[in-house]
Amino acid sequence: MAHNGPVNDLAPGSPHSPGSALAPLLTPEGRALLDEVRGVEPARELAVATRLRRSHAAELVSAALAQARLRQRAVAKFGAEDAARMFFTPNGVEQSTRTSVATYRAECFRALGVRSVADLCCGIGGDAIAFARAGIRVLAVDRDPLTAAAARANADALGLAGLIEVREADVTEVDTTGYDAVFVDPARRSSQRGRIFDPEAYSPPLSWAVSAALKAPLGALKIAPGIPHEAIPPEAEAEWISDGGDVKEAVLWFRASGTPGARRAVLLPSGAAIRATPDTMLPDPPVRPVGRYLYEPDGAVIRAHLVAQVAEDVDGGLIDPTIAYVTADERHLTPYATAYEITDVLPFNVKKLRALLRERGIGVLTVKKRGSAVEPEELRRKALPKPHGTASATVFLTRVAGAPGMLIGHPA
Repeated sequence: MAHNGPVNDLAPGSPHSPGSALAPLLTPEGRALLDEVRGVEPARELAVATRLRRSHAAELVSAALAQARLRQRAVAKFGAEDAARMFFTPNGVEQSTRTSVATYRAECFRALGVRSVADLCCGIGGDAIAFARAGIRVLAVDRDPLTAAAARANADALGLAGLIEVREADVTEVDTTGYDAVFVDPARRSSQRGRIFDPEAYSPPLSWAVSAALKAPLGALKIAPGIPHEAIPPEAEAEWISDGGDVKEAVLWFRASGTPGARRAVLLPSGAAIRATPDTMLPDPPVRPVGRYLYEPDGAVIRAHLVAQVAEDVDGGLIDPTIAYVTADERHLTPYATAYEITDVLPFNVKKLRALLRERGIGVLTVKKRGSAVEPEELRRKALPKPHGTASATVFLTRVAGAPGMLIGHPA
C-alpha cells in the first residue's frame, strides 16, 4: 500500500520525519552505520547510541537505529536476508505486501504472459521487487518523495534497479499506455481516520483504480479483504488470499486475468485454490445436526463465500444457517478446511464445561468462537482456572441451530 493522498504523519525518528531523512543512510557512512547497529537489542540501544555519537552525527545515529528497528520488524514479511538490506518506513513495514503473497501474484502475472507492469501506489516496493524477480519490467509509482526514495533504494539494494524504474508522481497523472498490465494498491489508511472502510475514500478512490485497471490489457487491484461483495465491480473476478491460515488481502482481476463475477480463494503456502463462477456457484448448504466431524473453512474461503463448495467436498452441512462451520459424519481430506473430531455437543454452560474438563484431565484448552459474544480468554479463565492434567481439548463457542452452544473436540 502506498501514498497517493496527503502524506501521513509518521513517528519521530522514521525516514519520513523532518529530522531523519533517508538520504544520509544511503551514503557509505550511513550504510556502514546500519551494518554496525544490525541486531542491536532494545535494552542496549541507549548505550550503543551514546558510543556511536562520539564519532557520528546524532541525527544519523538516530536514523540508523530507527531503521534497524524497522528491519527487525520487517523480517516476518520479507525474510531475514532481504529485510537486512532493505529500507523501510513505519507505514511501509505495516502495509506492504509480504513476500510470499507478492511472489504468488508475480507468478500469476508471468504465467499470463506479462512482461511489463505499471505498479501504481508502489509503496516501498514489495510488489515491484516480486515482479522484477519474476522477470517483469516494472514502472513503480508513488507520490510521496521519501516512500519513492525507499522503493528506489530497495530496487538498488536487491540488484533489481535494471528492471524497476521508480517514479515520484501522482498515479492519476501517469500514462500507462504500452504496459502489459496495471497493478494498483490504493492507500486504505489515513493518519487522521485510521483504517478506511469506504472504497471510494481510498486514495485513489476505487472507481478510479477500476477505470485504470480496465484500460490495461490486464489489470489487478488490491483491496481490503473485508470489502462487501456488493461493492465489487461486476467486471471483476475477486480473489482472497490467506497465508498460514490468516487472510492477508483481496485482489480484483480484470480482463484477460479474470472472469466477471467469479470468486476465488487461494491458500498459501500450498497454493491450493478453490473457485466458482456465477454459473457454478452453489446454494447455501442445508443445516443438519452436528456429526462426528467439524470442518473450519479457511478464512479466504469464508471471505470468498465458497463455504458451500467445501460442504459439498466433505458431504456435509452447516451447524447453523449463519455460521461458517461445516459438519459431516465422515472424515474427508480437504486443503480448504481444518477438521476436528467432536466428542461433545453441549448448550452453553460454563459450570458443565469446567466439570467436564476436570473429569478428562484437560490441561491445555484452545477456545475458538464464531457467532458468540463470549471472549475466548474469558471462557478459558473461567472454565480452566488451573490445569487438571496434560490432555488437550478444543472448545468451539458458536450457535447450533440458532441456540448458543459449545462443541468440544480435538484436531482430527
